[in-house]
Amino acid sequence: MTGLIDVGRTSDAVYFDGATSAHHDVTLELNDYAVVIFDLTGELIDQWPYLRLKHLSAPAHVFRIGLRKSDNLARLEITDQDMAHAIDVACPDIDRTGASASKARRRAIALSFLAAVSLFAVAFYGVPVLADRLAQYVPLGIERRLGSAADMQVRAMLDKGPRERPFECGEAATEQTGRAAFQKLMARLQAAGDLKLPLRAAVIRREEANAIALPGGHVYVFKGLIDQAENIDEVAGVIAHELGHVANRDGTRAIMQATGLSLIFGILLGDFVGGGAVVLASESLLKSAYSREAESRADDYAVRTMQQAGGDPRSLARFLGRIAGKARTRSIFVDHPATPDRVSRINAIAPPQSAGATLLDAAEWRALKRICAGYP
Repeated sequence: MTGLIDVGRTSDAVYFDGATSAHHDVTLELNDYAVVIFDLTGELIDQWPYLRLKHLSAPAHVFRIGLRKSDNLARLEITDQDMAHAIDVACPDIDRTGASASKARRRAIALSFLAAVSLFAVAFYGVPVLADRLAQYVPLGIERRLGSAADMQVRAMLDKGPRERPFECGEAATEQTGRAAFQKLMARLQAAGDLKLPLRAAVIRREEANAIALPGGHVYVFKGLIDQAENIDEVAGVIAHELGHVANRDGTRAIMQATGLSLIFGILLGDFVGGGAVVLASESLLKSAYSREAESRADDYAVRTMQQAGGDPRSLARFLGRIAGKARTRSIFVDHPATPDRVSRINAIAPPQSAGATLLDAAEWRALKRICAGYP
């Protein structure tokens, strides 16, 4: 390397030993292989091989170097630009232009961007897939606990009536026959759908044409649904659809997808009812439609159940088509995906109703219509 390096060049510099904050005035000398450091008395302090030198950040007028792969934090600060240039020549890895640092920053930015994209991909694609796979393996005991936690939040969101008015219909003396008719209908649909999970079903005082199913067998039928139904088969068809969500565990999937990895890991660790996860999940059950695939599975279940129970398998399609066509009607079915497609599909796969079959007789249907009549 002789001839490339200004061998013998000397210069004054400041040396920090890395053990204390004190600085030491030193003299540097360049040989063929290293920067040699002497104290002011001429005693050798150290030799730093060119191949191990690294450039450190410093003010523009200071050339600061240290050692690579060393636990020693010692450094040299050189203000002699001729000496700095000579070290540059001796050690091509030294970069005083900042290009290496700029490259490192760009690399860090690129890695951060890729990490953000990866997290987004996991949240957008990975969590739904993971939730879909895990939901079917969640033990029923845990699903019931999850449903009870969600049920508390849903009740708080839905029960906006006067304090003296019961949230559930069927408690007043004038509502008892209606509750009996509702319980008979639920028992018949549960048996026809071969649903083993115990149900907790109720009619609630809400005016929307709606019904919802929560994890663990919680089913709410809104008063508005019964009011707007033209016959018992329409009510039964909608309820059978919600029982399809219970059977397929779609509520558990929806909650796991809405809360992300926090609830999934919580279920795995046995702690999933704390914090705001269940609140967020409960809101998602009320505000978000299920996917097209989930709706199709629930529709299929409803058709089979209605056929087995002796009701009209096409009643759900008839109710969907009528309610979705009313622009001012508040109904969850308006927000469900591709209602016309669903109506056509149900009618295509559903056979006509068996002649003479009935889920409730005329008196029971009238009683069900008045299940919420005990309170204004």
